[in-house]
Parts: sequence; structure tokens; C-alpha cells
Amino acid sequence: MDEQALVRGSKSGDVQAFNCLVEVYQSRVYNLSLRLLGNPEGAADATQETFVSAFQGIGKFRDGNFKAWLLRIATNACHDQLRAYKRRPTTSLDSLMDDPENPVDFPDHEESPEDHALRQELAQAIQSGLSVLPFDQRVAVVLSDVQGHSYEEIATITNSSLGTVKSRLSRGRARMRDFLLERRELLPHPYRL
Repeated sequence: MDEQALVRGSKSGDVQAFNCLVEVYQSRVYNLSLRLLGNPEGAADATQETFVSAFQGIGKFRDGNFKAWLLRIATNACHDQLRAYKRRPTTSLDSLMDDPENPVDFPDHEESPEDHALRQELAQAIQSGLSVLPFDQRVAVVLSDVQGHSYEEIATITNSSLGTVKSRLSRGRARMRDFLLERRELLPHPYRL
């Protein structure tokens, strides 16, 4: 796949070229949105909003790092959703119907039920910790520690200086550590700090 050719095609109105870019980046955008928002429905909405905005704005994209440009749009879409949630909190009817004690998740057949439960508890604790971080720190931690981006890439995605990224990461990681230390008895035994 030649990303530059797909971007050029998208800029000239080739919908198929843009669809190829969507296929390449949709899981990355969704995963980022899921970590930032903490719920699958909101992440799906933010992902859709990201690609609609990217399609509408592709003509303004200056040749550069397309992935960083797209992830910046996704981050902004998540931030907009969080602000909207605060103004108008809602509860999904589907979530009310679900049993909170038994979330639907299909375990890996190679994983024991105990290991699966431990992994789910740890994931829940981490997501809870992420949700209490200020948004800028949450973005930096997710982009670095979950998605594996370099400091330079995070600076490009967030349109921040390298020093700001390092500061946000340091503060975010410290808050995550403190959050998990305060709840260490709730963590699965093998993951207690």
C-alpha cells in the first residue's frame, strides 16, 4: 500500500482511495477512542466522526504524517464527546439491560477461566485509572503506553512540544501509579504493586 498515493487520490475525490485509508486505520482509531472514552458505543461514534471529518477535510491536509493528522482528529472527536457527556449525561438503554456482573466477552480458548478473570479485572482497573486522568495526560499515556507511539509522534499527534509530551506522560504515569497503589487490594494478586 502506498499511503501517499492513497492520500493524493483521496484529495482528488477518489472515494475508493479514502476507503482504503479507512481500512488501514479504523482499528487504530477505534482503539484510541475506546481507551480515551472508556465505552465501546462512544468509541464507535468517535471513530465514525473521525473518518467523516477526515474525509471532509482531506483537501486541507498538507503533505506530512497522515497517521498523526488522523489521530489528532480522533483525539479532538473524543474530547468533543467528553465535553458533550458532561453537558448532557446519558445512560444507554442497552447498558441497563446488560448484567454488570457478567459482561459479554469471549475468552481466549487457550486461556484458563481464572487467567481470563484476572486479565479482565486488571483491564478494568487500568481503564478506571485512565478515566480519572486529565484528558491531555490520558491522551499522552494511551498514545505512548497502549499504542506504542514515540514521543515525537505524540508531539505531532497532539500538536504539542516534546517537553510538554514528556511532562504529560510523567504526570499521567505518576497519577496512574498512585491510582493503582490506592486500590492495590482490588487488583488481581499477581498484579499487586
